[in-house]
Amino acid sequence: MTVSSLRRLAASHWVAGATLVLLCHAASAQPAAPAAPSVQAKPPVVNSAIDAPLFYQLLIGEIELGAGQAGNAYQIMLDAARRTRDEQLFRRATEIALQARAGEQALAATRAWRTARPESLEAIRLQLQILLSMNRMNELPEVVRALIAGTPAAERAAVIGSLPRFMHRAPDKRQAAQLLEDALQPYAGDASTRVATQVAIGRMWLAAGDAERAFKLVRQAQSEDPASTAAVLLALELTPSRPDAEALVANYLKSPTADVAVRRAYAGTLVTMQRYADAIGQLELVTQRQPELAAPWLTLGALQLELRQTQAAEQSLQRYIQLVQSQPAAAGSNDDDDDDDDEGTASGSDRGLTQAWLLLAQAAEQRGDYATAEARLARVDNPQRALEVQTRRASLMARQGRVPQARELVRSTPERNPADARGKLLAEAQVLREVKLWSEAYAVLDIANQRFPNDADLLYEQAMMAEKIGQLDAMEAQLRRVIALKPEHAHAYNALGYSLADRNLRLNEAKTLIERALQLTPGDPFITDSLGWVEFRLGNRDEALRLLRQAYKARPDAEIGAHLGEVLWAMGQQDEARRIWAEASSRDASNDVLRETLVRLKAQ
Repeated sequence: MTVSSLRRLAASHWVAGATLVLLCHAASAQPAAPAAPSVQAKPPVVNSAIDAPLFYQLLIGEIELGAGQAGNAYQIMLDAARRTRDEQLFRRATEIALQARAGEQALAATRAWRTARPESLEAIRLQLQILLSMNRMNELPEVVRALIAGTPAAERAAVIGSLPRFMHRAPDKRQAAQLLEDALQPYAGDASTRVATQVAIGRMWLAAGDAERAFKLVRQAQSEDPASTAAVLLALELTPSRPDAEALVANYLKSPTADVAVRRAYAGTLVTMQRYADAIGQLELVTQRQPELAAPWLTLGALQLELRQTQAAEQSLQRYIQLVQSQPAAAGSNDDDDDDDDEGTASGSDRGLTQAWLLLAQAAEQRGDYATAEARLARVDNPQRALEVQTRRASLMARQGRVPQARELVRSTPERNPADARGKLLAEAQVLREVKLWSEAYAVLDIANQRFPNDADLLYEQAMMAEKIGQLDAMEAQLRRVIALKPEHAHAYNALGYSLADRNLRLNEAKTLIERALQLTPGDPFITDSLGWVEFRLGNRDEALRLLRQAYKARPDAEIGAHLGEVLWAMGQQDEARRIWAEASSRDASNDVLRETLVRLKAQ
């Protein structure tokens, strides 16, 4: 290559050579001679030790890469790295190979890197990631052991704890779990790494679907170190599928030094299991111990509102707003806010405040204070939540008899994309459903399903309205279509099974459907309620009572209370039945199932 052609190439690809600037500063260097004293001392100039041949070698490598010759660029960069033993050059060679999707070359670069710089933990970590991505599982144990051995003793437990994050990328999780267990055996007997090893292996076995093995390991870890947060967090992950793991969490939280963050995580797990009453209890403890923390107040208020504890919900939400507005930094921990992904760069505090005002408006609506609800909606200034705000406004109108205006308000909301159009149809149906205009809601959902065919969630909503207007054959056909489209749609199985049980039809089939729903979402109180109800229809009163008590404890909903009370009534426990009904009525006296039950049994 001539000098002139080199200059032309260098000019056209100079941006690609930005790595050279970094290398010139990062390479080992000697300081220049001290400058003459001046009024303000200047830092010494640091000259790179890079020589001209190396500079041009690297420049040519970057030019080759810019010209699309990744193989040549890789070889040039790797040769320079081997000669200089410079970690940045090894990293660059590996990057070039990875960008070219040349796994073998990337792996070769990390091996050469480790040979030249055996102490480099970065080289080992990169090699581990590459081996996992290439599914070279049998080569992992040596790399894992090298990573741990090269880590300072005080940091080894933390490194062991991080290994499952790497191993989760493995296609065969069982093989990965066994390999990790084998690789970590030398550290299972060391007191400083024993618990971290047990937890890491347990986490990997859980990822592999072996909850039994994971539970055994986490139980051993907690017996070794009852204060281990890593062990209790793994127990939390196990809780939905392995209920006895919850006892380990409860045991940890008995300690006065228990980490509040773990209690918050426990509350989050309870929410995912729809055990709202239990989650409220945990969040109340969090807010007592750290009352200045904003995020738990928002979650607490949302749960209280869901259980129709309106006054308590308003107090919690107002407290959240007060904390955010007085201490903006406190909102930065709003990790549990459930916000739309398209809210752009809105801060956590903005998103949290939007959610709080929407919930407060809903609370006022529950109390029948529509003016306050409207005033609270007016506090929301978030374009991404415009449809939600308009839906709540429309609901207020509909409850006051202004249904046509309510529907027009939803329809007039601007659409940015097809998802907005779908959301508007759902919102209009929701407004109609809230004021029990079942036929009109069904018609809107029928339009939605024509416009968005094979949408499992829209079909499910229409099936629920079909049941309300007595079109039971259509409901069953729609639910079976949902199951065909989305076999993991637990609520479709549950709705079909419950509908059959409630009408005393095909009870064995109903039970099978509900049990399938419960397999998909273990512990769901509404599905547990359905199972209790079908057991009652089948004449298994003791089992029905057990299941319904469990469901009502997890979620004291009016409909679950109606079913529990009826079973108690049928078993001659009428005083307790009346107590349960009174509780349920105090939460939601307008619930249709509860009102029908009380009238039918003449238990007013």
